[in-house]
Amino acid sequence: MYSTELAMVGVDPFSEMRRLQREVNRLFAGSGSEVEAFPAVNIWSNPDEVVVKAEVPGVDPKALDIHVQNDVLTLQGERKTDEVSDGVICHRCERESGKFIRSFRLPFDVQNDKAVAKYSRGVLTITLPRSEAGKPRKIAISDN
Repeated sequence: MYSTELAMVGVDPFSEMRRLQREVNRLFAGSGSEVEAFPAVNIWSNPDEVVVKAEVPGVDPKALDIHVQNDVLTLQGERKTDEVSDGVICHRCERESGKFIRSFRLPFDVQNDKAVAKYSRGVLTITLPRSEAGKPRKIAISDN
């Protein structure tokens, strides 16, 4: 059967190819290749805090798990698959779905109990205050 005949009977001839592409992307994730990681993240710091912004469109904020242990922040969650009715054929399916987990080493120890997370318009912002013990201290020089 040709792809036009398959489309007429409601079978997506490219679904297996997309599944294979997703598996290849998962295999190469973290290997230094150009495969994009989800969610995309920016991390900034100043002397007082670390700010992490993650793009998580389509993810229910209640389905996100954020935790910090020592100086490692971990984001975990799931983006659900788009629900389509029977007989619908996807002509372009680029939005990945499924479970994800990413971990990041922070530039310094933070106060876990004072961390704040906010979600707005598909962007998760996590603010992590620096621990007092880890802040640089100026050492005064005494006269002898």
